[in-house]
This record gives sequence, structure tokens and C-alpha cells, in this order.
Amino acid sequence: MFYVYLLHSISDRGFYIGYSSDLRKRLAEHKRGASFATKSRGPWKLVYYEAYIERQDAEGRERYLKSGAGRRLLRAQLRHYLKKFSARTGAWINRQNS
Repeated sequence: MFYVYLLHSISDRGFYIGYSSDLRKRLAEHKRGASFATKSRGPWKLVYYEAYIERQDAEGRERYLKSGAGRRLLRAQLRHYLKKFSARTGAWINRQNS
């Protein structure tokens, strides 16, 4: 299985979108600061993920979610969660942090 996921930074309220074949291992790497892209912005909370059988499908979905249309989809899908963090949500809508 391949997973596309959305992390939420507790420290700066930013978001990170990624994909992995081992979601638990990848989350542990993010949490302990072993990922260059996220090490300075943790701690992280997993707020959304999707599972795929084919790697190419997961990679395509990750690219889509990082696009403007993908961010709009996530914003609509996670509207209740994002209401709790509205101070940073506007910045995430206009600028992707991954």
C-alpha cells in the first residue's frame, strides 16, 4: 500500500503533504525530526490520509493535493478541523509548505 497524508504542525500551524509506502514509519521519522523537510517545524499531527495500491496513483494524488485545486478540496474536506486553526488556515490556502 501507498499512503498520501497531510500533517499539521503544532508549533507553526502549517501543513505538509507527503506520500509513503510505510505510513507509520514515515510519521515516526517526521515526529523525531529525521525528515529534512519537516524537522524544524514539529511536532506534527496526522490529520488526513488516503491509501492506494499503486505507487503512481499515490504520487499523482500527492501532486494534485499540492496544487491549488487540491488545497481547495482539502479545505472543503477538512473544514471542521480547519475552523479550529483559522489563524493559519488563510496562509496555507495561498502557500503550500511542502
